[in-house]
Amino acid sequence: MQLNEVTFTEARPVDGYGPGFFRIAGQVHQGAVLASATGVVSWQGYADDAALLALAGTVDVLFIGTGAEIAHIPADLRQKLEEAGLGHEVMNSPAACRTYNVLLSEGRRIALAVLPV
Repeated sequence: MQLNEVTFTEARPVDGYGPGFFRIAGQVHQGAVLASATGVVSWQGYADDAALLALAGTVDVLFIGTGAEIAHIPADLRQKLEEAGLGHEVMNSPAACRTYNVLLSEGRRIALAVLPV
């Protein structure tokens, strides 16, 4: 089996995470974060729906990490995302980070909104 090193050009992959933080493109971010092609910013969680809705039309899929365990996102947030035409996948934060990195390496138009583990 041949292994190829993935090179992220302008993309910002998740390098690691731990209790209360994420390391994205070498920088440590405390708390919840929102990562997209435009950069990495602090995210205030589910109530901060404006930050997520601003991604409509710019990404194909938004990965939402719900922390250490998978959980449902609030119904009103899900409805707003659907009304905006913003595709989203909900999973625990570790799985969201891994999936984000894989699709990022493929050059896909994606974003990541994750709560810390």
